[in-house]
Amino acid sequence: MKQTGWILLLVAILANACAPNNVKIEKSWEKYFTEYKVEGCFMLFNNSQGTFKVYNIDRAKERFLPASTFKIFNSLVGLETGVLKDTATVIPWDGVVRSVPAWNQSLSMNQAFHLSAVPYYQEVARRIKKPEMQHWLDTVQYGNKKISRIDTFWLDNSLQISPDEELGFVKKLYFDQLPFHKLSMQWVRAVMLMEKTDKYELSYKTGLGIVGPKKIAWITGWIEENGHPTFFVLNFETEDQSMDIPTVRMAMLKNLLKDAGYMEGLK
Repeated sequence: MKQTGWILLLVAILANACAPNNVKIEKSWEKYFTEYKVEGCFMLFNNSQGTFKVYNIDRAKERFLPASTFKIFNSLVGLETGVLKDTATVIPWDGVVRSVPAWNQSLSMNQAFHLSAVPYYQEVARRIKKPEMQHWLDTVQYGNKKISRIDTFWLDNSLQISPDEELGFVKKLYFDQLPFHKLSMQWVRAVMLMEKTDKYELSYKTGLGIVGPKKIAWITGWIEENGHPTFFVLNFETEDQSMDIPTVRMAMLKNLLKDAGYMEGLK
């Protein structure tokens, strides 16, 4: 398909998520994926300029398990239903020793989000219960909306969402356009803030899931410079079991953002 055809297709698929006026296929971003020998995509939507840049549109349309990026949604539903009173809500440790030492303690929502504590959010989902969770998945139209077991469905490849849908979701969260109370969305945005400097604020949630021999990695969120948000989604997969995915994932995100002119406070 010619470049023009790709652009028209991209505008059509992403209309609900971002409604971009200007779309650019960034083939040059391939080098960041080649460097680590991973297959993936990166999407970047500058809200103030209305410009959209994407690498690997085919993958951008494909759905994958959301893994821990689902903690954004789980937090919103937990707060909305009162399962979580606020970001300071503590869930006591169940005494089960797990492979991540930081999880083996009682945690607040804020701590659990930053530590990406799976057990905490499994308990949140159990307290929400399946019918209520299904209601919110259907209401928000989150990915394929499928629940298997209430405390594993975002990890076991039942629930799936595309990078495009993830981008639309975080954009709506930023602008209070999801069907939750504004305070719930405000609290979740607050816990998503991971880096704050005099040049930029970086808000995101990471994810890492396993499907057969593949590891699926995510980062979704936004970077804000001078009060202007730009939304992003990085998604890639690897079968390299020795890869330090958290390090690679963050290095790729920051290299891609820098390549696009971000992190200097100039946007």
